Amino acid sequence: HQPTETSGLTPQQRLKSSNTRLVDAGIATIRDMETLHACVAYENGNQRRVQILRRLKRRADEIRGEVE
Repeated sequence: HQPTETSGLTPQQRLKSSNTRLVDAGIATIRDMETLHACVAYENGNQRRVQILRRLKRRADEIRGEVE
């Protein structure tokens, strides 16, 4: 069972597309660190695309900024 948030999207659904716009949208709609960590774990365990991992890190920084 993979963690999902209110949108109901799994990390695979967010990151699987080869369309970078869809992947960017999937990352932009991450609202919590649990989902973000699941996406990082998915990406590390599958495609390991450096640019996607950088976008996930940027989103983590944004989420942290929203919490403070």
